[in-house]
Amino acid sequence: MSKHVIETQDLTVYYGKHRGILNINLAVNEGEVFGFLGPNGAGKTTTQRVLMDVIHPSSGKASIFGMDCQADGVEIRKRVGYLPGELALYPGMKATNFLDMLASLQDSAPDKKFRQQLCERLDLDTSRKMKEYSRGNKQKVGIVAAFMNKPDLLILDEPTGGLDPLVQQTVMELVREVKADGRTVFFSSHILPEVQAVCDRVGIIREGQLIETAGVEELTHQSFKRLHLTFQNVPPADAFAMNGINETGRDGNTVMLEINDGMPELMKVAASFGIEDVESPHVTLEEIFLKYYDSSQNGGK
Repeated sequence: MSKHVIETQDLTVYYGKHRGILNINLAVNEGEVFGFLGPNGAGKTTTQRVLMDVIHPSSGKASIFGMDCQADGVEIRKRVGYLPGELALYPGMKATNFLDMLASLQDSAPDKKFRQQLCERLDLDTSRKMKEYSRGNKQKVGIVAAFMNKPDLLILDEPTGGLDPLVQQTVMELVREVKADGRTVFFSSHILPEVQAVCDRVGIIREGQLIETAGVEELTHQSFKRLHLTFQNVPPADAFAMNGINETGRDGNTVMLEINDGMPELMKVAASFGIEDVESPHVTLEEIFLKYYDSSQNGGK
């Protein structure tokens, strides 16, 4: 059974009278890539800041490697690579000197060859001063800083923000390599295709509350299904007006449906109009995510 690298118990943060997160209960397993999903302001960054002891919780607990995030923050940070959402860089310092400074704070010297490889893969020229960098290049500096020590855990806040598509792919390759090493990644994102591509499990957060935690495969296979049915005879407009079935459109003799329940009844009705073709398009994580948000906003799950 996998060990929990990250655990939170009823983690709650208030900013004055305003709630940041409420009763967040997470368990991230050793060796997995866990995606933390939600739009801006949902509570992703707040949760990560508590984990890194940047802010203290109003109530509840958080631990990493079995150590309390607030009491044992110094020890925890020795084993964690952290990419914050808002990077604090020294404008007049060259990137290479900044990375040297971070390396000097480690108990053991990082692998300089690996650091250079990271810079080359990200196409980062470290001889320039921070103030000369674009947003994307500043992000690359943060990524190298987080990955270069080969930490046991990476906590990444929107890691591909500001990067062009090719560099985004490189970052996702780095995440896969960390997982292949048996290490753990916890990252927040609102770019759902990249989450679906690399994550084992995801947590969906809305307005500071965790509304679902599940495996990516579980979500994509056990959520609603989609069928495109082509008929010999066009069904009337109300043919599929039944519980658990939602007709999303028509194109000639083809009817597009989303199915939450009632598949046997649906197929029985559909057969009466002469089915010529059946297509079942893949449901993406993005569509599932939006469904969860829609149902939550309307008092559902």
